[in-house]
Amino acid sequence: MEVVAMKKKDKESQPERETTEALLAEGRVFRPLPELVVDANLNPNDYEEAVQKARHDLEGFWEEAAEDLHWFKRWDKVLDRSEAPFFKWFVGGKTNIAYNALDRHITTHRKNKVAIIHEREDGSRERLTYYDLYREANRFANVLKSLGIQKGDRVAIYLPNIPEIAIVMLGCAKVGAIHSVVYAGFSAAALRERINHAEARLVVTVDGFQRNGKTIRLKEVVDEAMTACPSVETVIVIQRMGVEVDMSDGRYLWFHDLMKGEPASFETMAMDATDPLYILYTSGTTGKPKGVVHCHGGYGVGITRTLKWVFDIKETDIFWCAADPGWVTGHSYIVYGPLCAGTTTVMYEGHPLFPGPDRMWQIIEKYGINILYTAPTTIRMLMRFGSQHPKKYDLSTLRILGTVGEPINPEAWVWYYENIGNHNCPIMDTWWQTETGMFMVTPTPCNVLKPGSAFKPFPGVHVDVVDAHGEPVQAGKGGYVVVKEPWPAMLQGLYKDPEKYKEVYWSKIPGMYLAGDIATKDEDGYFRFQGRSDDVLNTAGHRIGTAEVESALVSHKYVAEAACIGVPDKVKGEVAKLFVTLKEGVEEDEATLVNELKAHVRKELGPIVVIREISFESKLPKTRSGKIMRRVLKARELGLSEGDLSTLDD
Repeated sequence: MEVVAMKKKDKESQPERETTEALLAEGRVFRPLPELVVDANLNPNDYEEAVQKARHDLEGFWEEAAEDLHWFKRWDKVLDRSEAPFFKWFVGGKTNIAYNALDRHITTHRKNKVAIIHEREDGSRERLTYYDLYREANRFANVLKSLGIQKGDRVAIYLPNIPEIAIVMLGCAKVGAIHSVVYAGFSAAALRERINHAEARLVVTVDGFQRNGKTIRLKEVVDEAMTACPSVETVIVIQRMGVEVDMSDGRYLWFHDLMKGEPASFETMAMDATDPLYILYTSGTTGKPKGVVHCHGGYGVGITRTLKWVFDIKETDIFWCAADPGWVTGHSYIVYGPLCAGTTTVMYEGHPLFPGPDRMWQIIEKYGINILYTAPTTIRMLMRFGSQHPKKYDLSTLRILGTVGEPINPEAWVWYYENIGNHNCPIMDTWWQTETGMFMVTPTPCNVLKPGSAFKPFPGVHVDVVDAHGEPVQAGKGGYVVVKEPWPAMLQGLYKDPEKYKEVYWSKIPGMYLAGDIATKDEDGYFRFQGRSDDVLNTAGHRIGTAEVESALVSHKYVAEAACIGVPDKVKGEVAKLFVTLKEGVEEDEATLVNELKAHVRKELGPIVVIREISFESKLPKTRSGKIMRRVLKARELGLSEGDLSTLDD
């Protein structure tokens, strides 16, 4: 990729209408490599044509995308707006996402292609071909049927990043059951709350798994949760670590015993396109969890089209989404998306720093991975240990890189590009949510990139930045992120709570989906996300995204990671407290560093950011998926309740 410096245009002033300040200026642009563009699934001309088609014929654009999937019955109507905001896609159509992920590949050249490569933390590995996975999912579908699980029944899945989680998810989809995956880091109380809200009849778990050099005894958490889960009739336990577990409860059955006697064939159920596929609970660590519902049809169309175009999936690619199936990233781009696209997907069970900070690069070399999709927090964490670790490994098979989870600052973007991509791999910085189901704002490999920017909305997706009245904000001003038109992978509502769905997402700016994030758009229409709308400093009337302050800090040569929170101030209203993790080997004394970092932030962002204090930390509180838990820092600082800490990594 070619890097070019661009001069920034002056920003005109605009009256304050609850917009945010855009303080960071980034002038570098990276142009796509010609050899990548030539072979791309979507070249620059195709991209522009797709944008125009989607703009003028939204339904026709997504109808064409739907042709990539198998339908038992074609739809009668592409999009039904009659009960907005409960939009319905491909109404009257019949399909099944598991059929598209497995069954249709078995009669093709993909039958014996590797579907899943699984790496355990101890370095041992498993490989499942599409035919292997198909037969295992069929067996599990037969297990479900034998247990009386029917279409519409809820199945809670409490499993780590192991192949069985894909088998169970796909088996549920085959019989029409609705699965609800609960991240394996949640506590017994959080698990119980989700099981009871979904009224799950069945729970699937494991005796234990490997994490950070330890055996996590997951079934013991289930035992605690089961003391008050009246809807659960059966608990299936996968034997993985061979640890001793109590199976005396009459509801508990071994996975291997149930699978042993079942046939490897199963007729996958034809589901209505609008039938629910899964419930995924979100915001459980910040408030009462909301059960986001996604369906078979539109969701399958959205994730398949976005994966093929954004990551330019080729038949020979090995794709590693280094997330967890417990989050939507894992649902869409570890399990369902890659399998629908017919690619090989990598699953890693362990911690990215175990046994050392070179673990991810070792895995890339070991399997010749072509595409890496990971979180900015993981990149910043690995930056802390320096560039010498990736240099020890052959990363030349990488073709495309990606990021997901929260905004990536330019410094981390460039480090990733230079040290992992060796200046050759475009970075697909994607913005989307549990609720959106699929990438919403993202580049493709044929686009010109700017570090720290997620580019523009994907063709067929109408995302904008507006003020509190729903009016588009001027270039360079921050505002609320909204979606102005329905999209196929959109949530179908909140489970058992249609009124909350309307209130949370559609009532504050009528006629628009309110994402809850803030962003800016520059003169070229590139989006730069600033974080959640509640992660904003309100200093003397200026609204500043905390992500910008963190980004400015991480651009300093000594800083590996940073978190910014707002603390009350009698004069300014709110000022910043910063938590900083330094790179290895920094020897300057704290007082000097504090002054140096304050001066650096002032230079990067101007005097508008008032810093009360900088605290140096050996590590920051994070979820096991790598997100910094800023609310924990804020609660500790203000002496408030820290809330649910079950997703805390340490």
